[in-house]
Amino acid sequence: MNNHLTPLEPKADKATVRRHNLSLVLRAVRDAGETTRAGVAAHVGLTRAAVSSLVEQLLESGFLTESGKTFSGQAGRPGTALKVARTGPAGLGVEINIDYVAVCVVDLAGTDRVRLVERLDNRGVPAAEVLAHAARIASRALESAAEQDLHPVGVELALPGLISGGTVRQAPNLGWKRVAVEGLFAQALSTLRPTRRALPVSADNEANVAALAELWFGGAPKGSRTFVYVSGEIGIGGALVLGGELLRGAHGFAGEIGHVAVDQIGPLCRCGAHGCLEQYAGQAALLKAAGLDDVAGGPGVAELERRARSGEERAVSALDQAGQKLGLVLSGAVNLFDPDAVVLGGIYRELLPWLAPSIDRELTARVISGLWEPGSGRLRASSSSGDASRGAAALVVREVLADPAAYAKQGKGTA
Repeated sequence: MNNHLTPLEPKADKATVRRHNLSLVLRAVRDAGETTRAGVAAHVGLTRAAVSSLVEQLLESGFLTESGKTFSGQAGRPGTALKVARTGPAGLGVEINIDYVAVCVVDLAGTDRVRLVERLDNRGVPAAEVLAHAARIASRALESAAEQDLHPVGVELALPGLISGGTVRQAPNLGWKRVAVEGLFAQALSTLRPTRRALPVSADNEANVAALAELWFGGAPKGSRTFVYVSGEIGIGGALVLGGELLRGAHGFAGEIGHVAVDQIGPLCRCGAHGCLEQYAGQAALLKAAGLDDVAGGPGVAELERRARSGEERAVSALDQAGQKLGLVLSGAVNLFDPDAVVLGGIYRELLPWLAPSIDRELTARVISGLWEPGSGRLRASSSSGDASRGAAALVVREVLADPAAYAKQGKGTA
């Protein structure tokens, strides 16, 4: 007798079915960009009468709008065009990285409506101070959103570290350990906006949400839903997207490619181990190898790119060596997960022309399937339209799309 059967889910009642169908209809309109009631009915498999009732509810709640124009994408009479509303519920994403904070507000259509970026050096700064500064930037973004009649219903933080249960367990390059980021940020934001409804706050790894942004907004070839994403900043983050789903691992820490060992007796990393990839291909290592200082206000990556473009030997050599170490580690990831592509983001996006030759050489030599070929398009830069702050904001929006009924009664007090 099998005593380990999965418990049966309770039978769905009419209200539950309607909530599910509201989500189906809203997502169908969002995915289409513009469609009719008949077009939605054909797409989701519901009757036109059922779709019409659901559309009316979504119109009344402010999730959809009617343009007034008609078009005939289906058999029969032309229908009135439906679109996702440009006002109402939205998502707020806040990326806190080592040398900048980026804040983004995304509407239900996935459009980037507000973006604020502030360059600053967060290394060695107390976590509470960094989070309070980020909250001030977020508060300004909320004000800008309100001017557009957008009202974010939640905040998603993106941070370069191991995150579990709302706490950064470890963020070596920030120097944070066991920081309750969700609670600290929520408190700081509420202090700045005492008369407003408190927004729920969640947190995730920045490479994870950047990879999701690449999946949802990026330039991946159609059907490419399995890829390794690597984000180069002062540290190196990574994420694995398999079949359109983020692989998080047993504890939520999958993808930490920057701390794969390249040389067990190599330089000491901030994580406490020796010879991590980050010590050879992270921003600080790259700039040092190229003869540039990694300091706030220094010449930085833009100068490295300029020197590489002009053919300066030391800059080109630094990028070639970093690419070789990246290719070495990435070949292991490709052999393990067999992705469609390897996507490089962060500083690597602009530096890819000089990194790619040595990365491709390593992958060609080490990928055992023999299917890796330079110039195949499997190694590519991330899209400029997808980044961690936008991916974080989109995570909030996807919660609204999954259950619009839960957000229908939330008014302007949220912003």
